[in-house]
Amino acid sequence: MSLAKNIEFLKHLPKLHGINALEGFGRGVRRGVRSPLVESKGFGANPGDLRMFSFVPDSLQPAPGLVVVLHGCGQTAAGYDLGAGWSTLAKHYGFALLMPEQQPSNNANLCFNWFNPEDTARGRGEACSIGQMIARMVKDHQIDAHRIFVTGLSAGGAMTTVMLATYPEVFAAGAVIAGLPYGVATNVREALSGMFQSRARPAGELGDLVRKASNHRGPWPKISVWHGSADRTVNPANANEIVKQWLDLHQLPSAPMSEGTVDGYPRQIWWNADGETIVESYTITDMAHGTPLGTAANDERYGTKGAFLIEAGISSSYHIANFFGLTEGIRQPLRVAKPALKPAAQTAPRAAIESPSARLIPLVSPITTSPPDLSQVLWPLTTVKPPSKPQRKQRRSIDVGAVITRALTAAGLMK
Repeated sequence: MSLAKNIEFLKHLPKLHGINALEGFGRGVRRGVRSPLVESKGFGANPGDLRMFSFVPDSLQPAPGLVVVLHGCGQTAAGYDLGAGWSTLAKHYGFALLMPEQQPSNNANLCFNWFNPEDTARGRGEACSIGQMIARMVKDHQIDAHRIFVTGLSAGGAMTTVMLATYPEVFAAGAVIAGLPYGVATNVREALSGMFQSRARPAGELGDLVRKASNHRGPWPKISVWHGSADRTVNPANANEIVKQWLDLHQLPSAPMSEGTVDGYPRQIWWNADGETIVESYTITDMAHGTPLGTAANDERYGTKGAFLIEAGISSSYHIANFFGLTEGIRQPLRVAKPALKPAAQTAPRAAIESPSARLIPLVSPITTSPPDLSQVLWPLTTVKPPSKPQRKQRRSIDVGAVITRALTAAGLMK
């Protein structure tokens, strides 16, 4: 069926209010289980108008790692956390958790706007807001700048590739579940086309989309890609396109260096000259659209089955945390003096901070071995108040109602 016919078909569908099963899951969480996430305010100018939720366990390691987790359409931060089990993993292994949350005023279906150029460029919109949240976590919890990671499902998975592309120096690695490559859509029509059809592109063209997103020229973050072979919401071919994009950036061959199975599912891997796995891809055979759940290697279960949280016999959250290096033994504290942190107002003029094109101070490269200087890690964004004139009202031109909202609902931007 052509994209035009798909859109015409979607015009006749009723709006799926609240991405029904997901909202029901969120309400169940609030009734029966108290979410460990805590909301933070005042983390920066927040040009993307997102909400910031986080979890820091009592057993936080010295110089801890940080995982940024991006929910799918229709989900809340708390609902996806408890469904995928990330706060439980954080408790077990002593890392910090950051979970940005979309607002209905930005996207009626609570999807991150991974296809909107005003939200997917460095220093702008939702990508910038997530960066400001990371800066707040680094400042408040002395996060190890070598161990900052990002992962997400569906629209959150597509937003994961946005973050990896626009701020590659920030992240040591990322993991994409049922997502799309960076830069393949700049509007709703292209987004739907990419989700339904996933046009094959040359690897160099895909890599250039990332290289043009910032002035960074490597080293690039590692990436783990997950996709169900029976996904009818986001075409499984997108997984191969993501892999191609990042193999090109890492200058690795297209053919897998090793293939095997993990918990019964195919896994392909590529490694660098040092033998470190840089790119991996999991195909969850016969699984539909969602995050795969199961028993982890330590015989623990992370997460709860629900809408788009699928019992598959493999714990993606655990394997992703392992890929990030977070399931290893307790790390020893870095033996360096903590530098005095200067107030944000002293590090950059307000005009530069509020400019959409303002450059952020980069984090230390994830491959360098010298201890990070936290006074340089922090971006000068954490204490800035929102501009007096709201930015979202001026820059929003996408009509998320009517045909577009229904298209997002049925086609994958809103599950």
